[in-house]
Amino acid sequence: MKYDNPRVDVHRLYDDSRLTAIGLFAEVHAGLMSRFAPALSAAGLSEIDFETLIRLARSPGQRLRMSDLAGQTGLSTSGVTRVVDRLEREELVQREACTTDRRTSYTVLTAAGAERLERVLPQHLQDIEDLFTGLLGADELETFLGTLRKIRTIVRPCATAGAETPSPCEP
Repeated sequence: MKYDNPRVDVHRLYDDSRLTAIGLFAEVHAGLMSRFAPALSAAGLSEIDFETLIRLARSPGQRLRMSDLAGQTGLSTSGVTRVVDRLEREELVQREACTTDRRTSYTVLTAAGAERLERVLPQHLQDIEDLFTGLLGADELETFLGTLRKIRTIVRPCATAGAETPSPCEP
């Protein structure tokens, strides 16, 4: 399709630094995930399995409410239920009912789940160092992390749900 608006310089439109920024970000994310996949796969974990387990491991008491886990992973309620069901069948997590609110249940990392993470983490951390953080100086990394947190606060406000008091996603 030809763009016929004479008031718009099409080449300037296509050569916008905003397109470059999001394109580079998407390419880097996709490239990193594909490079991380072999180590995760060798441990019998998908990307979302690993994300779920590491979020539980890094949470207070190695547990999160199901709703907070959904918020942190960006999955729908039914999506997180399917992931937790699968991880529970593998005995990597377990569900616990809340003693004070019958409507709430927690997902808790099990010893087997922690062991699976401990098996994959040395290689995963080395991959992160080799392909990402090790390419940046200390100041660059600190600035980059601050920038990512600033953006995350806007695009995924529930990414720390359950890790803060009160949660940004609680009504």
